[in-house]
Amino acid sequence: MFLAAAPYFQSRFSSSPWILTHFQPAILTVTTVTTLLLMLVLTRLQAHASYPRRIITSLLLNMVVFTLLALSTSFFISVSAKAYFVFLILMVGVSSAATAFCQNGLFAYVMGFGMPEYTQGIMTGQGIAGVLPPIAQIISVLSVPAGAGGENQENPKSAFAYFMTATVVSVTTLLAFLYMLREQQRQGPRRTSKLDGGISTDSITGDDEEDDNGADAPNPPAPSVKASIPLLTLFDKLLFHSLAIFVTFAITMVQPVFTQEIISVRDPNSSPPPPRILQPATFIPLGFFFWNLGDLTGRLTSVLPFLIRLTHHPKTLFILAIARSVWIPLYVLCNINGRGAVVNSDAFYLFVVQFLYGLTSGCLGSLCMIGAQHWVEDEEREAAGSFMGLMLIMGLTVGSLASFLVAEL
Repeated sequence: MFLAAAPYFQSRFSSSPWILTHFQPAILTVTTVTTLLLMLVLTRLQAHASYPRRIITSLLLNMVVFTLLALSTSFFISVSAKAYFVFLILMVGVSSAATAFCQNGLFAYVMGFGMPEYTQGIMTGQGIAGVLPPIAQIISVLSVPAGAGGENQENPKSAFAYFMTATVVSVTTLLAFLYMLREQQRQGPRRTSKLDGGISTDSITGDDEEDDNGADAPNPPAPSVKASIPLLTLFDKLLFHSLAIFVTFAITMVQPVFTQEIISVRDPNSSPPPPRILQPATFIPLGFFFWNLGDLTGRLTSVLPFLIRLTHHPKTLFILAIARSVWIPLYVLCNINGRGAVVNSDAFYLFVVQFLYGLTSGCLGSLCMIGAQHWVEDEEREAAGSFMGLMLIMGLTVGSLASFLVAEL
């Protein structure tokens, strides 16, 4: 959400050159460092963990954050760039805490079922979540009339609509998740079947006893005491899966920094001006859209038979993750900050660079997460899901710290 809103933040920080240059790496660093630290804590708190409650907590935090961001577009427009930067970083920190609760809760909750397609479904859902924000940003900008002279300036009204959309999605997701928990409690312990692999609902939700009187309550069940699996044990069993997902997402983090700086090869100040979709306020989120579309496509195609076989070859996944670094120099060939492009083509940037880079990220990330559960014991699956989520966040953290160097290019 924060990355696709880069044009609006650029307009708020236009009076401070330093903040304008470094706000994107700052957002990435605060996001990943905060998420990593909290993920480390949550991953170690396995014994009494209630993963549904962690998911609910994340949704409540997101509702608060994006509501405040929406209000800031109307009630705090006269504050200085420094003051708004502090506010933004605070919101990013709270949202990062929500991400930690969500990542830890979701992957542990889903991997506990022992069904690879459930994990792939979560990865696909996250891919869809990546596609929707830039679409919302583009629509919200285009819905506001262009400024004088045909130049499209970022409008606070479009930013308000964008952040409120995130709030509505969070509320809807929370209601849907509470409904799912209620239905799960009504059905009682799940019967063992071939599809389940012998895993009962109680082992997933953390409720060891039936509660007929509370079947209709939408609250998540109370956690039971579980055996704590040492992280080193999980790392030993999932060595190349975890390293592959770490490298995949570390390399991926150069993308947001370049994307918010690359504009169309069509000069926005030319006469007549280019179409509004090619002007910076919409072209930047368009770049995010194509990357996320590739990421979603990669997550969807990861279940193809010739790709799913790679889950049994973790060393190959690790090598492919390293090989993705060949995409990074391609960004330098594009129109960074209007300095001109070596390859004078928006199609090259959107399809060859953004879409394919996203495709490889989504595919490899999904294969690593799907394959991990095949290399651990049944009772270790929840902990393995939490551990793989931790390695993913560690990759994002290292990549975000390196993005400060990229921002100076």
